[in-house]
Amino acid sequence: MPRYTVHVRGEWLAVPCLNSTNTVGWLGKEAVRRYMKNKPDNGGFASVEEVKFYIRRCKGLGLLDLDDTVEDALEDNEFVEVVIEGDIMSPDFIPSQPEGVHLYSKYREPEQYIFLDGNSLTTEDLVSLGKGLYKIKLTPEAEARVKQSREVIERIVKEQTVVYGITTGFGKFARTVIPNNKLRELQVNLVRSHSAGVGKPLSPERSRMLLALRINVLAKGYSGISLETLQQVIEAFNASCLPYIPEKGTVGASGDLAPLSHLALGLIGEGKMWSPKSGWADAKYVLEAHGLRPITLKPKEGLALINGTQMITSLGCEAVERAGAIARQADIIAALTLEVLKGTTRAFDTESHRFCDRVQDAYTMRCCPQVHGVVNDTIAFVKDIMTTEINSATDNPMVFAERAETISGGNFHGEYPAKALDYLAIGVHELAAISERRIERLCNPSLSELPAFLVTEGGLNSGFMIAHCTAAALVSENKALCHPSSVDSLSTSAATEDHVSMGGWAARKALRVIEHVEQVLAIELLAACQGIEFLRPLRTTTPLEKVYDLVRSVVRPWMKDRFMAPDIEAAHRLLVEQKVWEVAKPYIEKYRREHIPESRPISPTAFSLGSLEMSTDVSHDHRHQDEL
Repeated sequence: MPRYTVHVRGEWLAVPCLNSTNTVGWLGKEAVRRYMKNKPDNGGFASVEEVKFYIRRCKGLGLLDLDDTVEDALEDNEFVEVVIEGDIMSPDFIPSQPEGVHLYSKYREPEQYIFLDGNSLTTEDLVSLGKGLYKIKLTPEAEARVKQSREVIERIVKEQTVVYGITTGFGKFARTVIPNNKLRELQVNLVRSHSAGVGKPLSPERSRMLLALRINVLAKGYSGISLETLQQVIEAFNASCLPYIPEKGTVGASGDLAPLSHLALGLIGEGKMWSPKSGWADAKYVLEAHGLRPITLKPKEGLALINGTQMITSLGCEAVERAGAIARQADIIAALTLEVLKGTTRAFDTESHRFCDRVQDAYTMRCCPQVHGVVNDTIAFVKDIMTTEINSATDNPMVFAERAETISGGNFHGEYPAKALDYLAIGVHELAAISERRIERLCNPSLSELPAFLVTEGGLNSGFMIAHCTAAALVSENKALCHPSSVDSLSTSAATEDHVSMGGWAARKALRVIEHVEQVLAIELLAACQGIEFLRPLRTTTPLEKVYDLVRSVVRPWMKDRFMAPDIEAAHRLLVEQKVWEVAKPYIEKYRREHIPESRPISPTAFSLGSLEMSTDVSHDHRHQDEL
């Protein structure tokens, strides 16, 4: 008998269909009838007949014809959403899909696998796993370690040894011994009670990263989880069944307890889950739709799933990878602005301005290698810490199979990634700070020798006036966000956990800072390309012309004022997808091969600027009429 899972006003209902000739409209009415039956006030309706609605698939949100039969329109166990007329404009409306559903509806199940062993995961790998590019398998060595550590736990339970979190309560209840017949209940209660997060759920990509990273840590063999349970977790990941994980609620020690508990809650079939097939639905329905069983927790396994720094470090890996991408492209954008403003890369050479009245360029141009350079060093430093952390055991207690014992320690403390991510935010912010000043120079006619705000008929048109204000607003907001969260600590768990890292907020605000940096540089990229319009028919170097062509493929020149926000978002998307880097990279690599000896130390930023600015045969400072 076919069955469909139907979302009505935030609730999920399983609706069996006895008759294959029933219509999609019948399915909607039956779902509304069941919804009304569960409500004391019938959901505010007098009868099913008065309810007007439309129905759409949860996957992709495609509308369904109410007159089609369910047999023709739907697959068995498909997830659909009933949207009641008027609800969608209500602030109480809860859609079945997360924000940005158009991105998730394109998901295709990957065919390739990444083998995890707990020791060799990279930040790039984790971001790729988050994007859904790979499935996961364990290495044989990891499977053997997991089995060995589980044997230690089973021996402890059999011998009724008193060990924290295995045969005792948690936190302040560490001295409360739990009888053997309650040990499974202990683990379920742990997950339920600790699922106390608030705020928006993590996006599917970030949930997938968090789940993948927890699998990698469990694969190290220090957690005591059974191989059977770990394989169930991997099956959920490979099916893209992702629990609902609120973004707020972790203090970063003892691990990221709240978000990881929400992760575990979905895996045991409680709370909500998301998959490309279902959208948000009750976890038990999502798992069943993918042929999976909820996990039945054995002793210690609830604790094994929720204790660690994976929220901090998974978001931190995304942050450090995005930071690296925008830092590379910031060099290219700075080079483009330098061209438009007719600056020089020979910053301290007295000959550099012998044909003009400028002695030196402003710091925002002249000091790019120093400002951008330290950002690159910061990113490298943080990436090293993140790489160590994602391959570290962060449980408590730790299970040492070779010694047949457990040890309670503090590896769950998130101080390392918290401090590193605070540092990352501070460092990367400078890319936006200096970019905003370059935008000012592009827009200010007394500094640029270009039309005010880069538009003709100034006054009638405002051009980039408010785009610059937007950049200034983002830079100012970043200044507040760069206040380090890891300098704070609040005692929790009845003073048992009396120093914490606040690393969850460090990671989330680092990501917000980096997004702002991307947006400010998107505005500079648009402004620099607009500046080129006023210098035609002169041309810049080949790589920078390629960058200009890329921008013009998505944003046309500003001849007069128009709706600007979509242009900024289009440029931002180019940077997020690293298209600007892809265009310039071949020229930078060619310049490196031809001009930079391997033994010669050079700032990465100075090198990038030089290769882009001076990749033609004619020096930048001795301009022919066909050059900028």
